[in-house]
Amino acid sequence: METLKLIECPRDAMQGLHDFIPTDVKVDYINTILGCGFDTVDFGSFVSPKAIPQMKDTAEVLDRLDTSDSKLLAIIANERGANDAASFDRIDYLGYPFSVSEEFQKRNTNSTIEESLVRVERIQEIAQKNNKELVVYLSMGFGNPYGERWHPDIVTGWSEKLYSALDVKIQAVSDTIGAAAPEGVRALFETLIPSLPNVEFGAHLHTLPENAKNLVSAAYTAGCSRFDGAIKGFGGCPMAKDDLTGNMPTELMLEWFEEQGVDSGIDNTLFNDAMQKALAVFP
Repeated sequence: METLKLIECPRDAMQGLHDFIPTDVKVDYINTILGCGFDTVDFGSFVSPKAIPQMKDTAEVLDRLDTSDSKLLAIIANERGANDAASFDRIDYLGYPFSVSEEFQKRNTNSTIEESLVRVERIQEIAQKNNKELVVYLSMGFGNPYGERWHPDIVTGWSEKLYSALDVKIQAVSDTIGAAAPEGVRALFETLIPSLPNVEFGAHLHTLPENAKNLVSAAYTAGCSRFDGAIKGFGGCPMAKDDLTGNMPTELMLEWFEEQGVDSGIDNTLFNDAMQKALAVFP
């Protein structure tokens, strides 16, 4: 098992909120998270403010973040966003949502899957030119709500193509709608990880709280060592059928790793501070 990498995602937790979170509040909250010891913090996105108004202050937030050993990841949806994000030295990762669902790709990035693949190629060029790493999220990785054909082989096929054709070495399989079941999570990672040993696979899971630890266990025992989470499970996909289906609650992930004797590298005292602040950020 490789070293555990935990990614905290305040961007994912915040982006869907209707009321704008003041920039000062965002900065204070993310700075607290940056002190906890996460490998990476998904802090913001460079996308159209019309599409995601909550993230319109990402550049200002970035300018006010404390120095930290945690790396920074920004979500982008096209080449313009990639160029904007790549212009900042502090950003380490560009994250792009690539869907294995044609319908969701159109809804999320206004492109077909094939058009999105071309976009990934161009974003990869921008990332490599600017010494950034590209993280591709394989959204709808565990199911499809649109009646389209879904099968693990479809996910595997796109994953192989992203690596072999475009050299995408970090791929996060994303639940998107809370459809994942432990046996499906385990089976998919047991297929992906041995077949593409040079790819770092992550789990970006959405779940009901009572299912969280079972999903973490399934992914970890299958060889996954990169996990996304959001404190208290805030955020998640608005298309999930259950309003309680949010992001993977980071505190439940940490509990599971502690129960298994796996060192998470997280400072529990500072993490508890972050959880207290989250209650004010997400009333």
